[in-house]
Amino acid sequence: MSQLRLDSFDVFASIVRCGGFRAAAAERGVSSSALSQTINSLEEVLGIRLLNRTTRSVYPTEAGQRLLERLAPALSDIKLAIREVDDLRASPSGTLKINAPAPAVDHVLCPLLFDFMQKYPAVKIEVISDAAIVDIVELGFDAGVRFGKQLAQDMIAIPLGPSLRYTIVASPDYVERFGRPLTPHDLVGHDCIQRRFPGGTLVSWRFSRADDMMEITPAGRLTLSSAANELQAALAGMGIAHVFDDYARPYIQEGRLMELLPDWSPVLPSWFLYYPNRRLPSAAMRAFLDHVRHFTWRTDPASGPED
Repeated sequence: MSQLRLDSFDVFASIVRCGGFRAAAAERGVSSSALSQTINSLEEVLGIRLLNRTTRSVYPTEAGQRLLERLAPALSDIKLAIREVDDLRASPSGTLKINAPAPAVDHVLCPLLFDFMQKYPAVKIEVISDAAIVDIVELGFDAGVRFGKQLAQDMIAIPLGPSLRYTIVASPDYVERFGRPLTPHDLVGHDCIQRRFPGGTLVSWRFSRADDMMEITPAGRLTLSSAANELQAALAGMGIAHVFDDYARPYIQEGRLMELLPDWSPVLPSWFLYYPNRRLPSAAMRAFLDHVRHFTWRTDPASGPED
């Protein structure tokens, strides 16, 4: 056992996690042949095969799987310990990757991140606009943003920005031609602009006034998947849209859109920033979380969507 090297176990874990030698080599910045030689040496010292190799896939043997289950916590602890020592001298730097729906990017993340980057010029930011529910850990994100606090139990969530509000809008031309709905029930006879989530579900419209609450699935000729496109359609007189107030407010103030059923618009929870429950985030992530907690949010609406 004297020939065993700690990094050999880390190489083995990387190959299994990445699903092959080529992907692991790209991640580690070395050649596939170098990783293959490391695994061959490890299997020779242990006297047992750890990986089954075919022309199309690489997967652990029973012995490899058992070894990996034992190794994973230990390797994680070692990496955390090394990072802890390194972070004692490190200022915030590196890249933060964030996954968030377009409305959150437009109205919450951009002002926050622009301010953060002014204070920490050594930190790079990569934001992916995505409304789908994804595994941020598996996809390599440092954090995600979602509506409400319905997140996995192993995630930490903190409020991001003020509370939200949906608003119902249409162009003055549309209202002149088809009339103004006075209750949510009146929407049944109108051409509503529908929105479909990435998973295929149509967005329901929820209404609340005093103790009266209701939810409808609107009907209409046009279905979109973007809040910006919904707003474009409403401005063009294509129907009634259901969008975040931040998107619509500037156009309402300009008179290009009319707000409908304002008494029925409930106040909703804020966006939430969520991230893995790790004991030791990077220096850049710690600085970002601290920035979120102390950021002063604007109360005036953003200038409008771009996606």
